[in-house]
Amino acid sequence: MGFSFDYLFQGFAIALTWQNLLWALVGCFIGTLVGVLPGIGPVSGIAILLPLTTVLPATSAIIMMAAIYYGAMYGGSTTAIVVNIPGEASSVPTAMDGYEMAKQGKAGPALAISAIGSFVAGTISVIALTFFAPILADFAVVFGPPEYFALMFMGLSLVISLSGRALLKGVISMSLGLTAALIGQDPLTGAARLTFGTSTLNAGVDFISVIVGLFAISEVMINVEQRITAINTMKIDNWMPTWADIKQCTGTMIRATGVGFFLGLLPGCAPSVTTFVAYDLEKRVSKHPERFGHGAIEGVCAPESANNATSTAGFIPLFSFGLPTAPSMAVLLGGLMMYGLQPGPMLFQTNPQFVWAVIASMYIGNVMLLVLNLPLVGMWAKICRIPFYILGPIIVFCAMIGTYSIRFQGFDVWVMLLFGVIGYFMRKLGFPVAPMVLASVLAQMLETALGQSLLISQGSPLIFFTRPISAIFMVLALLSIGRGIWSQVKAKAPEVVKDDAEY
Repeated sequence: MGFSFDYLFQGFAIALTWQNLLWALVGCFIGTLVGVLPGIGPVSGIAILLPLTTVLPATSAIIMMAAIYYGAMYGGSTTAIVVNIPGEASSVPTAMDGYEMAKQGKAGPALAISAIGSFVAGTISVIALTFFAPILADFAVVFGPPEYFALMFMGLSLVISLSGRALLKGVISMSLGLTAALIGQDPLTGAARLTFGTSTLNAGVDFISVIVGLFAISEVMINVEQRITAINTMKIDNWMPTWADIKQCTGTMIRATGVGFFLGLLPGCAPSVTTFVAYDLEKRVSKHPERFGHGAIEGVCAPESANNATSTAGFIPLFSFGLPTAPSMAVLLGGLMMYGLQPGPMLFQTNPQFVWAVIASMYIGNVMLLVLNLPLVGMWAKICRIPFYILGPIIVFCAMIGTYSIRFQGFDVWVMLLFGVIGYFMRKLGFPVAPMVLASVLAQMLETALGQSLLISQGSPLIFFTRPISAIFMVLALLSIGRGIWSQVKAKAPEVVKDDAEY
């Protein structure tokens, strides 16, 4: 299971054959396209194409599937930045500053720094995957339900930071997100909750419908009300970030990569969680945190770097223990088993050429994605100048198609439209939207881990403080909440500040 340069060189020899290079390129292209289309996501893309890969050798098939996965992580930022449609929960923090940059005529630099950050994070993470896979995989298995609850609770404490100065309204927004996530079946008992006797609600409310409604539909409504002619009417001179921008984001890339990679080792800690954590960290360490939410380029770089670091880190527990850390990894696990490859400690010993060929293909895939994405920056940025009477209906149509494609239910489209109206009124009244999104993403994992933990401890909440790792997370969460409340009291700022609460 240990690292060997001989195995890595053999992996590159296999990955650099023209057949595997071709399928890696196909996977990167399809993944980028899947990421750009709102609502589809890497899970659907891999699941749809998995049966078609049966005609390929196992190595080529998994190389292509892996490329689709991390390619979708690259492409997911495009619509979030250009038209404020975060098709995945992981793209929400990107939209918060990326769309503001687009409105300021900086869509090109935002898209470019997203691609550069993703490349840097992906490359560093693959290097860590190469050298430390067996060691880091052991870290993932020490996490039980109490540790997951404490981690999710710490994630929920980020609401303090995401609420800006409108703390009370942020807590109300979070409560609405938690309530929406409760609709459907109890994850432990299967009992129906808040369904009002309607079978349609048994499946619950999909958070992608919530996200697309809160951001895309409400943005269209706001723009129509304000009679916006285009997202940006200024002449765009620069398509790429300046060297000063890149220098400013260097530390951001490293910090976000660390956060995304180490949290990405944990099953269930998907990019939708790690991007928020990375964004919050960057806001806390920044000398000018007030710029976040108003077009800070670090606010684009941080979540996109964490996004790709998390997706790469997920391969460590998948290969080493057969533990899928996200739905996309679960589909890849099915692909491995379809080819008779059993992930686990013996995989590195019984099929070393396969494992190291896939790892080597990730180095190549990251370069391919950078080459594919950077030349398209200018084309995507020009979308901002399309007249809004043309672009608005296209945004609504894409949002409806993307939302419907998740579960192929018309109900999800109605949910999206409903939350579009809710998002519109929230923004008009100064309620921040991000806490609702974060709560709806974390709610089910939080509830499941809480129920399992209390079953283990026979109902005692002390279990979260008697286990070292969970105790550390709980203390950090409580300190974060306490610090946020103290800052609010100390500042004595007015509760409603429209600019701070716009997102």
